[in-house]
Amino acid sequence: MTPIRFEGKNAEFFSTLRGRINEYFDENNISPTGNWKLYWKTIILGLGLSTNYLALFLVPDGSAWVYLLYSTLGLWFAGIGFNVMHDGAHGSYSKHQWLNQLMAKSLNLLGGNAFLWAEKHNVVHHSFTNIEGVDDDIDLWPILRVNTSKKKFWFHKYQHIYGLPLYTIAYLAWVFFQDFKKYFSGKVIDRPFKTSFTWKDHLTFWVSKIAYLMIFLVAPAYVFGFKIAFLGFILTGLITGICITVVFQLAHVVEDIHFVTDKADAENAQETLDAIRVQDDWATHQINTTSNFSTKSKFLTWALGGLNFQVEHHLFPKISHVHYPKINEIVKKTCHDFNVKYNEIPNFFGAIRSHLLHLKYIGQLA
Repeated sequence: MTPIRFEGKNAEFFSTLRGRINEYFDENNISPTGNWKLYWKTIILGLGLSTNYLALFLVPDGSAWVYLLYSTLGLWFAGIGFNVMHDGAHGSYSKHQWLNQLMAKSLNLLGGNAFLWAEKHNVVHHSFTNIEGVDDDIDLWPILRVNTSKKKFWFHKYQHIYGLPLYTIAYLAWVFFQDFKKYFSGKVIDRPFKTSFTWKDHLTFWVSKIAYLMIFLVAPAYVFGFKIAFLGFILTGLITGICITVVFQLAHVVEDIHFVTDKADAENAQETLDAIRVQDDWATHQINTTSNFSTKSKFLTWALGGLNFQVEHHLFPKISHVHYPKINEIVKKTCHDFNVKYNEIPNFFGAIRSHLLHLKYIGQLA
């Protein structure tokens, strides 16, 4: 495992930014964790998922409504992941740690695993964003080529065409392949887990995977028969997959976003025998590898759990997403003051276009 060192000398930037953010919360006498807005949202999403699931058992046999309900179930999955699980996993849902852990473990009911998520997302992705061979979230090769350090295959010139449809399988691949790969290897790519699995973690992993299948596949199969239940189960996974993958890709795989590759890069990183040396400081690296989108859309901000404010999230993951719109201007101003480029795409479809153009460019570049 190659160590990674951030060697930038712009420490004053993040120190100043952190001071201004702390001052905002102190002056307004508010906690950086979640508030009543997040708690009401949790109730709405929880009731939505429960009602949607129970409605599956009330539709007439053979009705096309069952597939619509399976589709909307995928939207509720994504919504709970974006808003509830994500804040809980980062410890920003509440000032009470037990409540953060409870919300984080909502992922276990939806097929994932909170322990593995923390290792791949909190420990690796947030520490080493867009660093090739380290950040598991951009480990898409050979299916997709997102930077020039990877070998190009003939089909990559079409990746801007097949990329979006392919994202639909991401959630099912995560739940039924990637989780098991990490579980049995004890690693995220080549980096061993920071925390060791306890016997409770092992038990939780297997019990929650079985419970997920029992609740969302076996129980409906008992009512509808296996064929309808299986097709619906897959449909839910596909809808969840496209939602979560598109949001991630628009945050980290668009034009003008930087990747630190595993090849020598005189401007940004150089791989030696002892370490990958990133020439930026950690905070500047987070900004260079992350982009906001559609920050003026109140609907998307609500639905995506503030993940359209990815810059703020990566700089301050322990601040709840309900505060991102307010601290956004503070981050922008501080970036301007220190001449740090702030990446933002004004609207959702502009971000989609930028992502596809990036895939097209990298797919055609030698």
